Amino acid sequence: EQTDPQDKPETPDTPDTPDEPDTPDTSEPSGQDQYHTDPVPQGKPQPVEPEETKPDTSQQATCTISISCATILDNMDACDPDKREQVPQDGVILAPVEVGFQTGENVFDVLQRVCRERKIPMEFSWTPIYNSAYIEGIYNLYEFDVGDGSGWMYKVDDWFPNYGCSRYQVQQGDVICWVYTCDLGQDVGGGAAVGE
Repeated sequence: EQTDPQDKPETPDTPDTPDEPDTPDTSEPSGQDQYHTDPVPQGKPQPVEPEETKPDTSQQATCTISISCATILDNMDACDPDKREQVPQDGVILAPVEVGFQTGENVFDVLQRVCRERKIPMEFSWTPIYNSAYIEGIYNLYEFDVGDGSGWMYKVDDWFPNYGCSRYQVQQGDVICWVYTCDLGQDVGGGAAVGE
């Protein structure tokens, strides 16, 4: 990395924990956009604002989506006792499945539709400061159910975007994986993009 560490705070989509050394410093601007997004790595898709895009009903494409909470299997001792029976034995809530989408839709649109069609409970809240939906829970498994650093994250084509799922415009052939982290992303390979 050639940037000064203070120029790369993590996206604070989950509440800060006092022990976390990489909590964002919001007192100084650091090249972030108006929604507090750090600069996107070169070659990765830029965020697209949901209100600026309209799905094109004439254009159909396909992507693959999956939902996994396998990390909980290694952290059952930390899992809320009332939630343990929710966790599938293999940690798979939705095995990878190819689904259709309309050009212009975002990752959140696809997740919402897939969960609705397959009757997978999903709850979210809208976070205006990040101009995106925040996924609170999927399959009745919520942030903090497995400790302070736990919650849902997404990756597309093995990259954890540093912006919300409502701002990631899906492209033909994308592979979208929703994963439950028990350690602020460290256990799923997404430690640099904490949150969504």
